[in-house]
Amino acid sequence: MPYLFTPPEPVGLPISGTADLFPVHRVYCVGRNYAAHAREMGNDDRDPPFFFTKPADAVVPNGGDIPYPPATSDLHHEVELAIALHKGGADIAAADALNHVYGYAVALDLTRRDLQGEAKKQGRPWDVGKGFDFSAPCSTIRPARDIGHPTSGRIALEVNGEVHQDGTLDEMIWSIPETIAILSGLFELKPGDIILTGTPAGVGAVTKGDRLHGTVEGVGEIDISLT
Repeated sequence: MPYLFTPPEPVGLPISGTADLFPVHRVYCVGRNYAAHAREMGNDDRDPPFFFTKPADAVVPNGGDIPYPPATSDLHHEVELAIALHKGGADIAAADALNHVYGYAVALDLTRRDLQGEAKKQGRPWDVGKGFDFSAPCSTIRPARDIGHPTSGRIALEVNGEVHQDGTLDEMIWSIPETIAILSGLFELKPGDIILTGTPAGVGAVTKGDRLHGTVEGVGEIDISLT
């Protein structure tokens, strides 16, 4: 049957070494998955993982110029390793989880921290603080067949050339296989799902005109400018 109007185009992320695009299905995010970041946000670093989502069309392939979002005066940067799945499933065993991973990318979880903070106080969902337009810039995907499955290496973010976040992937509280296993017990994962794996300490506010440069050693980098 015909649609009432033309459906939106799917979001596609470029893949290193190929002209193919990776079709994004959903974006899942792990909250407070680095101990130092959990502590800087006033939480226990031994808390079990929790998840929130962003819409697929919040993804900005390869970054570039991004408008400063409305309704906030406290936009924060969070650099993250992103997992790209090419196989789905429910109740995936941690021992099998990496077989579901196509590759990895560098992402930014941009956050309207003031709106998120107000939602926390009132016991409301975080959607307005996390799931807004252009809130998930993501780099080119590097296939796992080329780079393996990263478990260590530097993850960092610079603002206007100054380092604000600087950590290593082995500081994650919950590993990549553990994260996939736990998440697949809550949702049936699908090919095209992207999982943002948390951010190291050092998150902070950015303003119009700032230039952000995120890197994950062995995976890639992403640049955005706030306009």
